[in-house]
Amino acid sequence: MKKIILVVDDEQEIVSSVSDYLREAGCRPISAFNGESALSEFRAEKPDLVILDLGLPDINGIDVAREIRRRSRVPIIMLTARSQEIDRIVGFEIGADDYITKPFSPRELVLRVQALLRRASGPTVEAPVQIGNLVVDLSGREVRRDGARIDLTATEFDLLAFLVRRPNHVFTRMQLLREVQGYTTPALTRNIDNHIMNLRRKIEPDPAAPRIIKTVYAVGYKLVLMEGDDHEN
Repeated sequence: MKKIILVVDDEQEIVSSVSDYLREAGCRPISAFNGESALSEFRAEKPDLVILDLGLPDINGIDVAREIRRRSRVPIIMLTARSQEIDRIVGFEIGADDYITKPFSPRELVLRVQALLRRASGPTVEAPVQIGNLVVDLSGREVRRDGARIDLTATEFDLLAFLVRRPNHVFTRMQLLREVQGYTTPALTRNIDNHIMNLRRKIEPDPAAPRIIKTVYAVGYKLVLMEGDDHEN
């Protein structure tokens, strides 16, 4: 069955070009040109992934993403002409999985779509991992604390799962970017910092003093299954 991709942008040329590339890749694109129609299409079609422009003419793209995230954990890729870091940070904080800045290559965007879809539908069967009162269900792609589910984006879960499978191993930001998101551009390593920040906010008892995902100074990050496993100062 073809994956349904919702493409939201007020520039019809962009929507048309991206949709053509998605069709060539075997997807079924659906389109919306403002926030209101985007939410209507999302409710009606239940897409597998959303490509969302932040600069929409009616409802702000951030608000659209926030409303989508209230209903679903579907992967979201942000499109933006804005270069300010704060826009990307806000997008990640509300649950976006990736972003691409205009002007962009539609072919690169399709590659990012395919990477997110692969990670969101991985069939591997693995036993759940317990970290204190946190349970990471790798096969079910769920995280629960004391039985209550914690909502993570697809990329947040992929990052956590990657670290959970390799406890106490220190990874650089570039390694995590390559292994989790499939990118090798040094400028995108800040993506990892943003995702780690959001993960800590959701899974750590005290995000300001993380006990699960540790920062290794001047290197990167590692995950600690038990407090006693941590040998860093």
